Amino acid sequence: MSAKDIIKEHGEGVAVKVKVRPGSSRQGVRVLENGEIIIHVHSSPEKGKANQELIKLLSRRMGVSASRLQIVMGEKSRWKTILIKDIDTDEVIEHLR
Repeated sequence: MSAKDIIKEHGEGVAVKVKVRPGSSRQGVRVLENGEIIIHVHSSPEKGKANQELIKLLSRRMGVSASRLQIVMGEKSRWKTILIKDIDTDEVIEHLR
């Protein structure tokens, strides 16, 4: 998967493809050498708890309110596409470092 497949400009902001690891003992964001973004959350994937934790974690990491983040693809999958509104690609890359 190339970097251009992971972070893409979108009309409303930037779409970011991430892999979520629910039920992790640690919480955090990891960017692999190939550009893949892995997000570890404590919550289990039942009743949307992991998705809620994912949005909170990413909003803190990006320095934006949670209302500016939306899961646009993969609601029930480990691979998700998150739309971050009113931000540009360079800002996203900076916050993920």
